[in-house]
Amino acid sequence: MAQVSEEREKAPMSSPEPEEPAPAKKPSRAGRNLPAAIAVGVVLGAAILVSLLTVRYLFIGIIAVAIAVGTIEFAQAVRRAAGIRLALVPLLVGGQAMVWLAWPFGLKGAMIAFALTVLACLLWRLPGGADGYLRDISTSVFAAAWLPLFASFAAMLVPPTDGVGRVLTFMIGVVASDTGGYAAGVLKGKHPMAPSISPKKTWEGFTGSLVAGVVGGALSVHFLLDGHVWQGVLFGAAIVLTATLGDLVESLIKRDLGIKDMGTMLPGHGGLMDRLDSLLPSAVVSWVLLSAFVG
Repeated sequence: MAQVSEEREKAPMSSPEPEEPAPAKKPSRAGRNLPAAIAVGVVLGAAILVSLLTVRYLFIGIIAVAIAVGTIEFAQAVRRAAGIRLALVPLLVGGQAMVWLAWPFGLKGAMIAFALTVLACLLWRLPGGADGYLRDISTSVFAAAWLPLFASFAAMLVPPTDGVGRVLTFMIGVVASDTGGYAAGVLKGKHPMAPSISPKKTWEGFTGSLVAGVVGGALSVHFLLDGHVWQGVLFGAAIVLTATLGDLVESLIKRDLGIKDMGTMLPGHGGLMDRLDSLLPSAVVSWVLLSAFVG
């Protein structure tokens, strides 16, 4: 009995079966929180529609608020990631001047405000000394052009008698491009368009953007502005190109800074700048083409 007991003591105790690791959660092909993204998009779209269908000049107020928030967001991103100090106060004041002066004075008002903003940035940064002066001023001037100056072209769509139709045509073009590209990219995207800049952007997605943008442009220019269908086709194609360019430019900036999003303000979207990237250059092209097509 003692021998049996001793053998039992020497026998290795059986260890429990190791638990199988939980299967890794398959990442969503959508690449983001889709319900949150849709909810945010609906809220923003509703705010724009309410402003346009009640007092259309309220849309300029929405632009002004968005640009102020986007400027702060961009300033925080470059300061946090690269130590770049924007001339934030001149940018905020000058940005508001560009947007609001574009209402009564058009392009002349926006450009004068832009020039004065650049001068104010040069002066504002002087007390900080020579270290990083050119870097900070270059980025400040870039920010002044990229955000408020481009946004002032959206504000210039509002004053004409058919201003509501112009703004809706602009918004429909960008939304159709983004939505068509997103859907086609998620469902069929295989061939990267610019892998070193934005790996998720594909040629299939760009094709989806082009189809949706051209259809949206043709319908909106024809029915909202009484323009020709061919004008709407050209408008839609141009908006797809500028929206895609804006998205790629912001992706390149974020890669240079080493960040994923400009901010976290909008669930499912990132920062506000991550929504403005395609709108800002498209506003310029929208104003130019619509001024040429419908006067």
